[in-house]
Amino acid sequence: MAEPLIEEAGHGAPPKRVHQEVTIVRGWKEYLGESLLIIFSVLLALILTELINQWHESKETSQIIRDIRNELSENRAKETDQLAYQQKVLSNIDSALNNLAFQQLIVTHGEFNLKLIAPDGLLHRYLTDIAWQIAKQKNIESRIGLPDLSLLTHIYQEQERVMRSEDELAKVLFDRASRNSENIRITLILMRDTYKGWAVDRAPGLLKEYDLAIAQLK
Repeated sequence: MAEPLIEEAGHGAPPKRVHQEVTIVRGWKEYLGESLLIIFSVLLALILTELINQWHESKETSQIIRDIRNELSENRAKETDQLAYQQKVLSNIDSALNNLAFQQLIVTHGEFNLKLIAPDGLLHRYLTDIAWQIAKQKNIESRIGLPDLSLLTHIYQEQERVMRSEDELAKVLFDRASRNSENIRITLILMRDTYKGWAVDRAPGLLKEYDLAIAQLK
């Protein structure tokens, strides 16, 4: 539309153009449409964020389970070796209990010669729980089912008891009475009972639970 011209009075000045503002009246339908679009955009963003978070959590959970499974596989191999070693130690203890000359070699000059009984130390292998500790920090309880959680909890508790056998054996050996050759027989019996109670007798069940957990955690 052409803008109207207004002539100025006097001196024959050229007319000026007057600018007219056009106001667009928007209907309620347009406002409603924009509002719905905003709401839809917000909801879509929330849904996408939730889906992304779920994807990350699922990926993290898979990694946690994979790490635990690998740790259990490694510990199973270690415990298999450990059981074989500790059975040899028990055999050495039985030999000493049945052989007085052997007993006299174990304690000499107030020193307990452990290598005659356990040549590679009280424990042959050390079972780890790093992956399990990390999993608990990341709230593994809410990520896996109760049966798997119960199984894993029991496995790692049993591992801890097997590892504790070293401390319990140390209590026996660090006792001053164990340095007395007259007490060698009772010391050997205490060692045997400690090995069996804390480690050897638990091993078969622990190995079965390892196999079960490794099969279930896929």
